[in-house]
Amino acid sequence: MQHEKILILDFGSQVTQLIARRVREAHVYCEIHPCDVSDDFVRSFGAKGIILSGSHASVYEESTDRAPGAVFELGVPVLGICYGMQTMAQQLGGKVEGGHKREFGYAEVRAHGHTRLLDGIEDLRTPEGHGMLKVWMSHGDKVTELPAGFKLMASTPSCPIAGMADETRRFYAVQFHPEVTHTLQGDKLLRRFVLDICGTQPDWVMKDHIAEAVEAIRAQVGNEEVILGLSGGVDSSVAAALIHRAIGDQLTCVFVDHGLLRLDEGKQVMDMFVGKLHAKVVHVDASEQFLGKLAGVSDPEAKRKIIGREFVEVFQAEAKKLTNAKWLAQGTIYPDVIESGGAKSKKAVTIKSHHNVGGLPETLGLKLLEPLRDLFKDEVRELGVALGLPPEMVYRHPFPGPGLGVRILGEIKRDYADLLRRADAIFIEELRNTRDEKTGKTWYELTSQAFTVFLPVKSVGVMGDGRTYDYVVALRAVQTTDFMTADWAELPYSLLKRVSGRIINEVRGINRVTYDVSSKPPATIEWE
Repeated sequence: MQHEKILILDFGSQVTQLIARRVREAHVYCEIHPCDVSDDFVRSFGAKGIILSGSHASVYEESTDRAPGAVFELGVPVLGICYGMQTMAQQLGGKVEGGHKREFGYAEVRAHGHTRLLDGIEDLRTPEGHGMLKVWMSHGDKVTELPAGFKLMASTPSCPIAGMADETRRFYAVQFHPEVTHTLQGDKLLRRFVLDICGTQPDWVMKDHIAEAVEAIRAQVGNEEVILGLSGGVDSSVAAALIHRAIGDQLTCVFVDHGLLRLDEGKQVMDMFVGKLHAKVVHVDASEQFLGKLAGVSDPEAKRKIIGREFVEVFQAEAKKLTNAKWLAQGTIYPDVIESGGAKSKKAVTIKSHHNVGGLPETLGLKLLEPLRDLFKDEVRELGVALGLPPEMVYRHPFPGPGLGVRILGEIKRDYADLLRRADAIFIEELRNTRDEKTGKTWYELTSQAFTVFLPVKSVGVMGDGRTYDYVVALRAVQTTDFMTADWAELPYSLLKRVSGRIINEVRGINRVTYDVSSKPPATIEWE
């Protein structure tokens, strides 16, 4: 891959991924690696610049990680963020202490010194003429003494050194987090560092990446055959389209219908991949097997494990029939790799493990092909459109691996799934068909994830002159930029009224519709 690169060293922050996303959004390739990589690794990586992430640790503790010494010897620009600033200060001769007053949340930072990093970047100007930045802070410790050669770049009343710079060596550091959206000029600051100070070329573009990826797949696979588990989700769909572009009929997709898909989803997948892309797809209807194993099971984790186990079993059975297949292709994407790697290195507090990072291959005895493992989700979507997949498929809201199995609370039954499928389809259809007057966008575009949940309770209702005793569903719609936090979407009452009326009138068996107004945290986005 012949791209100029930024190296991001991760000290265990939960938002390190956001740094990489902002750099990629500037069309510059970057990679995240643990902070304890060797000096030789740093030297051989070929970085045009290095970014040091935040952390939950304190730099003055003996067991705390430091940046490899080569970081400050390479002669490339370095940007320290939060803990990254503190370790830069301490390693280069400055001083860091525990703060008497911690800063978590919104802050206004005053810029000093007209450094190249912040020159012309501000949110407001004080009556005294000071440039101010509206930022997000998350720290207890702080730099109390600048290293030799550094000058003050930013400050707050409770953090006198909130930014520092050694412009001769092109070392910059900020105590706040430019990678989060709460720092209004954060994107501009990171672009300034990556594009101007590091001098990188913005050549990381998805439509150009197709040729590189196709060439890499052909070189890796040769004339051998590949099998891929096609779920209908964005990642596996884009992986399938990309691999098919590269090797055509050497790819066989296995599409397992576990009976918990959305309305007409199986038909849509087959129409796209067989009808339009002319790919080889084995369609397995395993709904009886899955629903049989799930009968009587109500615990959410137990349901997930059963669905995962049965998927592996069905997939293995189909893989054995394809005796010429030597490769297993998976839609692993970069956040999966980062989170699983972080869990192994113990730098970050583990968020979740991912079954598609080293899960199936051991049992199948196949070599692993992961053509999307360097891409973030938004890059995967861009790549999908560039490959010719319809935007409505590529930009669909996230759908959980267990499907409707975690949107049916309690025990899963076929009739519950059928009711939920129809109710959910009505909700999504109305979101797609209703535009917001201010933005002109549909409410499907304005929400990050929207779906319907089946509640295993009945309520009394009345239709015509008769009494009903039917099921209840809950509508859920959230808005978020990173899915780590989310606010419930303030959908128009007229839209909610229309959705409720249609579900109750068109889906016999449901007589009550509710709307979930919980944010994350304390709630999660999915109910199970």
